[in-house]
Amino acid sequence: MTVFTSTGDVDPFLHVAMTKGDKIYCESGAMVMMEAALDLKGRMNGGIGSAIMRRFANGESFFQQHIEAVRGDGDCLLSPALPGALEIIDVGKRQYLLNDGAFVAATSGTEMKVRTQNIGNALFAQSGGFFVMETSGTGQVVVSGFGSMFQLDVVPGKDVIIDNSHVVCWDSTLQYVISVTTGDSGASGSAGGGGIGGMIGNLVNSVTSGEGVVLRFSGSGKVYICSRNPGSFAALLKK
Repeated sequence: MTVFTSTGDVDPFLHVAMTKGDKIYCESGAMVMMEAALDLKGRMNGGIGSAIMRRFANGESFFQQHIEAVRGDGDCLLSPALPGALEIIDVGKRQYLLNDGAFVAATSGTEMKVRTQNIGNALFAQSGGFFVMETSGTGQVVVSGFGSMFQLDVVPGKDVIIDNSHVVCWDSTLQYVISVTTGDSGASGSAGGGGIGGMIGNLVNSVTSGEGVVLRFSGSGKVYICSRNPGSFAALLKK
């Protein structure tokens, strides 16, 4: 049985202990070290169509790394692309939607599928557009966040608004609306009295408040967030 373990809180490795016959898959370039009993291959999960959709939806590489314990038990170390925490999530009873760049690795009983978003969310999404990644199957999926990570519990009647750049993944049963303001208007612009003026007002409010695209979650479920904004960090490095 495959065992995922995060090695620490600050820029951890993902330690993977595998028994003979176990298989995992991970984002291209995630493998740092593996023992000789393991084999590493690059594969295009689900064919070229699925690979292209995952590329658009979540910025994933066309080819994922597949690691299999062929010659006996063995360990490997994986690392996410950005510095930050790792979260090992059980999927099966709960499934999750993933933000861009969050996926690190998963056990072989799981799969990353592409869900189509409604047109309002698609138009306002910073990336992914009409598609977003969703877990399926049963097992474990490992996600990463830039900086520290924190788990929020959304409950009915207490909506939560989170900057899109700080969202790592969220429970697929949650309702969510993408917008450019922390007000009541959503991405679809369906709020009364909105129109073009309302949309421009939302955009101005977003710029002056220092916020970008936000997600408003409602219902019941979990949201994982990270402490750092990759876009803001990249902009700071360019100065």
